[in-house]
Amino acid sequence: MKVNSANAEETGNEASAKSAVFDLNTIARNFPVTADTMLIDTRLTDEKQASARVFRVYTPVPAHYHATCDEYLTVLSGRAKFFFGDEPPFEVVPGQLIFFKQSTVHGTSEILEEPFVVLAVDTPRRAPSDVIFVDPSDGTAETFIQSKVLY
Repeated sequence: MKVNSANAEETGNEASAKSAVFDLNTIARNFPVTADTMLIDTRLTDEKQASARVFRVYTPVPAHYHATCDEYLTVLSGRAKFFFGDEPPFEVVPGQLIFFKQSTVHGTSEILEEPFVVLAVDTPRRAPSDVIFVDPSDGTAETFIQSKVLY
């Protein structure tokens, strides 16, 4: 990450960046090959109004939703079958933007080409615990995603 120090402000002993540039290709390459959770993400920004993350999907992700935010997903690499609610799955590929409102049931039924890596922007910020599986036996926030700093 490149932080523009001319645009940083002091908050106590920490500098809070007003702007930054992230190398998404390098971040995507830094994900581990395997994971103990369905996804691993790395947070790029974490503001009250919005959060930005890059995540890699390691296994199919069952139907779930987020109660607090709308989500914008841009596929960076790989291919997968994605679904909304009971609608048939559709293929997503690099360069596509997927948008859905809060509480929209969605998931990834199949990974067609790995690594399947996505840039996510959540508005407002999505807490890591905000994942509700339609079938609670499919998982929890802890089995869903693990966060790591990859830049």
